[in-house]
Amino acid sequence: MVKVNGELVEAAGKNVAAYLAEAGYDSRAVAVEYNEVILPKADYEKTVLADGDALEIVCFMGGGR
Repeated sequence: MVKVNGELVEAAGKNVAAYLAEAGYDSRAVAVEYNEVILPKADYEKTVLADGDALEIVCFMGGGR
């Protein structure tokens, strides 16, 4: 199990890009922290999730004044 934004999910064995797509995230509009380190977008395809990993996904939103 992988902890994503505080919740355990079945994502072990998937790369970060595949998990984001499956979960409905637009990888162009998010920042990902992988095991407490910001993950460069160039590494989303080659970073494979394993049991015990933790992801924090932050979505960018437009708006404001």
